[in-house]
Amino acid sequence: MQIGVVVFPGSNCDHDAWYAFNHNLKVKAEFLWHDETSLNNFDAIVLPGGFAYGDYLRCGAIARFSPVMRAVKNFAAAGGPVFGICNGFQILVEAGLLPGALMRNQSLKFVCRDVTLRAETTNSPFTCGLRKGQTIRVPVAHGEGCYYADPHTLDVLEGEDRVAFRYLDNPNGSIRDIAGVLNEKRNVLGMMPHPERASDPLMGSTDGRGVLASLVESLAHA
Repeated sequence: MQIGVVVFPGSNCDHDAWYAFNHNLKVKAEFLWHDETSLNNFDAIVLPGGFAYGDYLRCGAIARFSPVMRAVKNFAAAGGPVFGICNGFQILVEAGLLPGALMRNQSLKFVCRDVTLRAETTNSPFTCGLRKGQTIRVPVAHGEGCYYADPHTLDVLEGEDRVAFRYLDNPNGSIRDIAGVLNEKRNVLGMMPHPERASDPLMGSTDGRGVLASLVESLAHA
């Protein structure tokens, strides 16, 4: 089993994700530079947080054109699991792999604190190890994390059980308190909070480990 962690110019949570998989979950993870065009050796792909290409134009707007994103799209289309965290979520939305948009926080301020999430579904590779309704406490760190979609899209997400996580203490004004969403095939997840930053006792919490462990468990039984 091997996890690929994509590194864009400006990524700053790539090592966090790499460490969480390699050291906390004892699963091999390797860095993938943004100009990679083949993902044949990987079982899952992680797009980490940060400020890809300095978040110029819009968060994720330039990163979506990186060569690796063509490979990520093909990987996801073939059923491969793709997990976008924070900036990674923004990139997945810009690339059209997930619906909606991520806008400036309602406060117009950068938010960096722990938040409480509720798992809304267990029907995905990223949440299968959680209980429906389970709450976890994990950090957020973003200035543009306010999730928005039109009412029809929101109703489809709700009706198809594709809202993965919901905030119980919404830090950014996300519509319907949405913190993470799945694609139609349920193999792509984007979420603004950082489970990888709550996966080691030294960080003060292991609440986020269940999300990463779910992915590992689903790969082991694939």
